[in-house]
Formats: sequence, structure tokens, C-alpha cells
Amino acid sequence: MKYSVLMSVYAKEKPEYLEAAMNSMWEQTVKTDDFVLVCDGPLTENLEKTIEKMQHDHPDDLNVIRLEQNSGLGNALNAGLKHCRNELVARMDSDDISKMDRCERQLEIFTSYPDIDICSGTVIEFVDNTENIIGKRELPTKNEDIVIFSKKRNPFNHPAVMFRKRAVEDAGDYLEKYHLFEDYYLWVRMFMNGSKAVNIKEPLLYMRTPIDLYMRRGGKDYAVNMLRFHTWMKSEQWISLGHYLTGAIPHALACVLPNKVRCYIYRILHAN
Repeated sequence: MKYSVLMSVYAKEKPEYLEAAMNSMWEQTVKTDDFVLVCDGPLTENLEKTIEKMQHDHPDDLNVIRLEQNSGLGNALNAGLKHCRNELVARMDSDDISKMDRCERQLEIFTSYPDIDICSGTVIEFVDNTENIIGKRELPTKNEDIVIFSKKRNPFNHPAVMFRKRAVEDAGDYLEKYHLFEDYYLWVRMFMNGSKAVNIKEPLLYMRTPIDLYMRRGGKDYAVNMLRFHTWMKSEQWISLGHYLTGAIPHALACVLPNKVRCYIYRILHAN
């Protein structure tokens, strides 16, 4: 079974992270024949050198798509998705590291469950190197439990997702309507469109986690976008008023708490 890899990179990424991320996909136990890399706006000289090396090493399988200006992750992924040659597409971030059998495990799921459209799994969070593990994010594995979970939190680890291209397109692709919630917004629309999913319990990927991630997942703007997104889910009757009051509101309050308090909450939620 063939699959494409879809990755986006922008100027602030580190070349060594990009190289490690791409190599982790080239070294999969089941190889891809179609790696689509979207350059989201102009890149640094060192990033360009890394890409040139990859093009030299994988001339037949690497397709580099260049956008003139930085357009945001959702728009960049949409641009790349149009160039993916295979129906199954493995998402990969430009700073994470996939386990060698990640795609093999996911392909086995799509073979065993031909009616599913999305497959993700557990990710291990690390700082600096994969020996310095600070946590992991496990998710429900069965479709019915994933759907229930989606009413409270993002039901997939986006960097470890493999999906059917057709199902994403039928749901309207990624949309930049809710900043930092582009993937969550897509998953809910896919569920509304009849998609089913499976999460793999075993870890699929090492996710690079900045030590200040709790600060990025806070602040007034983040809280406003999060409430806007949950308000949309409530308007579409995906979540109830109860879900909104017990989930979205407390989450928004946590976003505007002092950094030290939010850091403590984040560490508890993401502890081993």
C-alpha cells in the first residue's frame, strides 16, 4: 500500500531539526514514494542547503512546493495536499521524529479497517533530544470514544496523523478560520461528514516540545480563538451547552492564568 508524506517548513525552523524530521520518514520500514515538502514563504540559506541535500539524495521521491509568502500552516498543507499522488497521506511536522515503524503500523490499520479515514496514535514529548522525555499524549483508540473525546479536546496528535486525502477534501480541507485550531476544526468537520477513526495506543512519534509550550498555549488571543471554535461546535450541535460550560470556559480561564500556574496545570496533564 502506497502513501504520501506531507510536511510544511517555514523560515524560523532549524535546519538540523528539519533534516532529522525528514530522515525519520525516509528511514521508515515501509518507504514512501512521494514526499511533498511545502516551503511556506522564503527560507533561510541553511534551510535551503538542507533541502538541496534531500533533493540530491531523493531525486525521484521528493517534491518541493514553494509559496511566495508565508501563508500559515493550514494554507500550506492545502497547497501541498493538492500535489500528493497517493490516497493515504502521512502528516509530519518539520521538527519531530517518527519512529521507524510508524507508517507500517498505520498502513496495517487502514488495511484492517478499510472504512476509517483517520489514524493517529500516542506521541512522546521531548526537549532537545529523544533521551530527555518530559511526557506523552495518549488518546482514546476506538472510534466511538474518539468522537466523544473530540467534544472536549483535540482527538488526534496532528504530527502523527495519517488520513485519506479524499475524506479531507470532502470535508473542505484545512481552513485558517481558527488560529492554532486548524487541525481540530478539520477533524470535527470530517466526523460530521461521516468519517471514522482509530488511534494506535503504542507511541508513533517523538514530538519536540519547547519548554515554554504552556506560554504558547495561553494568553488572551489563544483564549478568544478557542472560545470562538467551541462556540462554532455548539452552534453546529457537535457539543452541548454543558460541554461548553464545563470544557471551553474552564480552558479559556486557564489560558489567562499566570504563566507559573498554567505551567503547573500543563505538566500535570502531560505527565507520564
